[in-house]
Amino acid sequence: MSHHLDSPLARQDPRLDISDVYVFRGGTGTAFVMNVNPLSGPGGFHPEARYEFRIDTDGDAVEDRAYVVTFGDPDADGDQAVEVRRMEGAAARSRDVAGTVVARGRTRQELVGAGGARFWAGPAADPFYINGPVVAAVKEAVANGTPVDMSDVDHGRAENLFAGTNVAAMVLEIPDDAFDVTEIGFWGTTALATDSGGWRQINRCAQPLVNTIFHPDDSQLASDYNTTHPSTDRTVYGPLVGDLVAKAVAAAGTGDDPAAHARRVVEAIFPDVLRYRIGTSASFGFVVRNGRGLTESTPEVMFALVLNKAVPLGLDARSAAGVPGPRFPYLAPPV
Repeated sequence: MSHHLDSPLARQDPRLDISDVYVFRGGTGTAFVMNVNPLSGPGGFHPEARYEFRIDTDGDAVEDRAYVVTFGDPDADGDQAVEVRRMEGAAARSRDVAGTVVARGRTRQELVGAGGARFWAGPAADPFYINGPVVAAVKEAVANGTPVDMSDVDHGRAENLFAGTNVAAMVLEIPDDAFDVTEIGFWGTTALATDSGGWRQINRCAQPLVNTIFHPDDSQLASDYNTTHPSTDRTVYGPLVGDLVAKAVAAAGTGDDPAAHARRVVEAIFPDVLRYRIGTSASFGFVVRNGRGLTESTPEVMFALVLNKAVPLGLDARSAAGVPGPRFPYLAPPV
């Protein structure tokens, strides 16, 4: 899985679980996608939550702009009122600031907001695809410092673990001239209102599979990762991840200097944000990682990065639950 139900905290309410985020060149600007409520879960979006698109514009992994989406209660057809607000500067880092309204409307409708922004939210086919036995083998190798055991993998009968499933999706497109920089960092977060009047962060997501590969999904560490901030990643999680990578690479014999490779991996994935150059084609690949498109085989990229060897899925974009399209909101209809 990518970040599908990746921790005990995320599984408490799948509407708050971010399965994947994407950033790529859209039809009129930069498109940001946040998918939640994976595995065809009912209920749409949580009406007491904040869904936060966080954007860093100066490379320090601290948000300088945020777009916050909130929803009303579902009606008889499952549709919900939706509002998008923008916060800038220090306000982007506070959940106590109201911000400026960008767009209002209903789910399953294209909303055109201030400054040419576009927004859409609703059910969609999950574009992520992965071979379950392959990711299980990689997780076991990393956790135990052993070679990847592919004996249970039959590539001739490879199946997408998420075939036939939907997500609750949000698509936000911002015109290029709304940014005065050439490169941004992006990650998504969800937060739930507390009884005391504040907010509790429930989930965060940027690069695919980071939490899944390195933290057992039944552990407190997996839940803790979702509640922290990317600016602290290298300090807080770098030593653990470096140790896991070095042991796995040493066991597999895929590097002459496992420790040096581990340091490169830590530098590559932390801070855990998606970097993207405004106006360019997204590519989350083996050589270049620039944003993330909807159809890319990102698990193979992450596995190769971590283990220093190719680990094929036996799948491609045709295995996804639906085929994304060229027009806003880009995602395929629900299955």
